[in-house]
Amino acid sequence: MIDSHTHLDACAPPEEELVEAARAAGVVAMLTVGTDPESCAAALAAAERFDGVFAAIGCHPNLAGALDEGLLRSQAAHPRCVAIGETGLDYYRDRSPRAAQRRAFELQIELANELRKPLVIHTREAALDTIELLEARAQAPVVLHCFSMHEQLERCVAAGWWLSFAGNVTYPANAALAAAAERVPRERLLVETDAPYLAPVPHRGKPNEPAFVVATARFLAERLGLAYAELEAICAANAAALFGW
Repeated sequence: MIDSHTHLDACAPPEEELVEAARAAGVVAMLTVGTDPESCAAALAAAERFDGVFAAIGCHPNLAGALDEGLLRSQAAHPRCVAIGETGLDYYRDRSPRAAQRRAFELQIELANELRKPLVIHTREAALDTIELLEARAQAPVVLHCFSMHEQLERCVAAGWWLSFAGNVTYPANAALAAAAERVPRERLLVETDAPYLAPVPHRGKPNEPAFVVATARFLAERLGLAYAELEAICAANAAALFGW
């Protein structure tokens, strides 16, 4: 299995333990994601240290005011950086002015277009603005991390974007999201942890970690009527096609 979105630096256990546990669970590759200069540097360092670990370099919308374009470009050019983000729009917490979020988002879209690296998208309570901006500007491949816009599923599928499901798809209250996962084209489906957040059932209530992606994948395999090995092969092929690892 693969973990298409995690934050190794934000997890409490040492990275060596996280990677070892993930490998023992059958996780062969993971994308550790930066959200600011410090976490981007940590993501690159982890990608340099561990086989099967790759980095995404970006500026989270909640931190848009701290964007350093020159540093971001430098980090994004690193050979172990396979994606730009996470970037996007977040109207839930509104920790950055919306105009600043949009500027940072547009800059990262253009950087992904320029470098021909996929965009990792965070969006919360900003679905239509996020989609419209991507439709207008994104030429690079797009992955919607922790996909939750089930009301906009058809539009996202029509755009050809990858949809990545996190542990929250296993929560009983998210039945509509689980139903939406069943309608995602197999070639656009990914799974993730977003560790240390959103631990899946049966680990809910604990800090998440990359090894727990297997629980989310097993849940999705059952919902899709697939053997676990089938879903594993699908996600591995999709991640390889998207990230080039």
